[in-house]
Amino acid sequence: MTSGEFTRILAGFREGQAGSEALLIDLVYQDLRRIARKHLSGDRLGTLNTTSLINESYLRLVSPAARHVESRNHFFYLASRVMRQVVCDYARARIRESQHLDRSTESDSALQALDGALVEAHYLTRVDEALEDLAKENERQARVVECRFFAGLTEGETAVALDMSLRTVQREWDRAREWLEQHMKA
Repeated sequence: MTSGEFTRILAGFREGQAGSEALLIDLVYQDLRRIARKHLSGDRLGTLNTTSLINESYLRLVSPAARHVESRNHFFYLASRVMRQVVCDYARARIRESQHLDRSTESDSALQALDGALVEAHYLTRVDEALEDLAKENERQARVVECRFFAGLTEGETAVALDMSLRTVQREWDRAREWLEQHMKA
């Protein structure tokens, strides 16, 4: 499907045309599923799974507040942002939950699993905070990191989602990783 066809269906959805929402879901669901799988591979946060991430992301993407989506590229960029929000919200909730647990009643294996999930949750929230700082210095690099790290898009998919050249994405990704490495060490 071309970007123009996607944009036409998206416009129909915004106008309330019958059947456009079902068509939109059919068009984006497999892509969202693939992106979510990439992002959640090796996930140790606990119960956050591909389906949950897709459903929460989709609900946010088609909410009345998100009706400003302009194109397929814009949709997938927003999907990467939404997935970042969902995953980081989930990580923060895990951290809050851990602060209320009575550790004396937990088994050793449950504590080890919880500890792994907390380490991952703290890491994700630190990356999220660092990304906020990066966005203040270089918005384009922050957008590339959102697509690559949080949505799990390839360099090529990121280039399409952000309407940039592949070489620009590669350059900004390299610079952003260097910046984040230095920032995370501090």
